[in-house]
Amino acid sequence: MLELQGISAGYGDTPVLRDVSLWLPPRSVVALLGPNGVGKTTLLRVASGLLAPSSGRIRLDGRDLTGKPPHVLARHGVCHVPEGRGVFPTLTVRDNILIQAAGKDVGEAIEKVVSAFPVLGHKLRQTAGSLSGGQQQMLALAHAYVADPAYVLLDEVSMGLAPVVVDEIFGFLGELAASGCALLLVEQYVTRALELADYVYLMNRGRTEFAGEPGELDGARLMEQYLGAHT
Repeated sequence: MLELQGISAGYGDTPVLRDVSLWLPPRSVVALLGPNGVGKTTLLRVASGLLAPSSGRIRLDGRDLTGKPPHVLARHGVCHVPEGRGVFPTLTVRDNILIQAAGKDVGEAIEKVVSAFPVLGHKLRQTAGSLSGGQQQMLALAHAYVADPAYVLLDEVSMGLAPVVVDEIFGFLGELAASGCALLLVEQYVTRALELADYVYLMNRGRTEFAGEPGELDGARLMEQYLGAHT
């Protein structure tokens, strides 16, 4: 289990998270929802080791990993797919997969990626920056496939994509969850996220104000939080 216990964090003198606790059980999907600017991305950065908390603990399968750098969290099974196309644009698709594989068999990694996203199989020699936005997001998501993680943190992976690509992305997320990975999902398509989720946390102003199963969340309250958001 990935446990975030009493996390407070921010940037410089600006606090963002205030005593946030969240649990991501193995083989589960947790949706982390809330309006823009409430700290969802910051919480994922803390969970993956990119940002050290000012207080609180990060525990992974019983190990205290508070303050450990990202490569340590990754070695223990945490994969972070950040917002904004997490690829190396000047490298080829193949070289991006090579980096994602992190020492694993490259041929096997490429086979996994092409199986999940066949279109990338025709673009292995292209630079990642020359791909469409949807294809770049597929390549970013491939990291969660080739690294064999236990816990995957996904930050707005459907943002800015055409509806048909969004369908493909959510199909992949469903397959990823079915494979046994635990997913912590920050997502603008609230209804789609809730359809996948076993549990949901609702954040506001740097705190969690709801934690429970999707069916326990009041729909009117959620939509009030999400005025103008995709559903």
